[in-house]
Amino acid sequence: MARLLECPTEPTVFNRGQLRYFVAVVEDGQLTRAATRLHVAQPALSQAIAKLESQLGLKLLIRHPRGVTLTPAGQVFFEKARAAVDAEHEALQTAESLARGAQGTLVFGTVGLPPWLADPELVEAFTEARPNVEIRLKEVPFPSIPIASWLADVDVMISTVLSPDPDVWVDPLNAEARVVLAARTHPLAGREDLTVAEVLDETFTRSDPAVDPVWAGNWTLDEFRGGSPRNQVQRPASNVQSTLSAVASGLAISTSPASQAVPIVNAFSGVVAIPLRDAPPMIMSLVGRNDRRGRPVEALREVARGLLRRRSPDLARSGT
Repeated sequence: MARLLECPTEPTVFNRGQLRYFVAVVEDGQLTRAATRLHVAQPALSQAIAKLESQLGLKLLIRHPRGVTLTPAGQVFFEKARAAVDAEHEALQTAESLARGAQGTLVFGTVGLPPWLADPELVEAFTEARPNVEIRLKEVPFPSIPIASWLADVDVMISTVLSPDPDVWVDPLNAEARVVLAARTHPLAGREDLTVAEVLDETFTRSDPAVDPVWAGNWTLDEFRGGSPRNQVQRPASNVQSTLSAVASGLAISTSPASQAVPIVNAFSGVVAIPLRDAPPMIMSLVGRNDRRGRPVEALREVARGLLRRRSPDLARSGT
């Protein structure tokens, strides 16, 4: 007859550090690297992992001279542990965002241009409407997928088109004419304007593979050829500085919203902006996470909607 074994009534309880330590060790592949990243002593980290394995009654890691690898049970547990660590991190970030909102603070993310250069009218109208809200800037890299994770450390950003994300709201700001950015030494630099057909086969900048392909393609006219440019520089870029350096050196061209081209040309004396007369406009939008809707964020969105109705009534009606 089969024996019935009574299961423990008390579930295994982990502290936050145990799961975070375990995830870091797996991601780094070594106790030494993980200890350095976590700013803890390696013996303490090793003891924490051993205690976790003891509590679970499972061997999670196989230790070898070059580092660690997961056991089959460790692989299953790692996926759950990483999800738990990520969820905790997101919960803390959301709480911080809500606290900032209560204190009248707004963290504005930037990719290269600060908001008073990307859309000075928006910032001016908002500061007039909400003079007591403090705006803080945070530089972020080019967008990656999922977009909600890219926005994790900020409350709002101004961006061109992004990959859809159900956890992100998007409010159109304006429809901007496009220009081509090229070095003064580039053969196209002397032109008064250009057509899309004339530039499609030029050498364009290249974005890092981790960058959102929809966002990256908007700058390299991918919609007109059904994919990435046939000719691109070899070295990928993950920030504005490296992208514009490739343009300024004459290695590649890029496109830009006309308003953003002005500060770019002012900052890079070797770069010119040439109107792209037959390209549809770039849609600039205010974006943020659905779980970060404090009072300053909602106040900014209301100001943005008012500007859009005046700037582009058709775009305001369509909402896209």
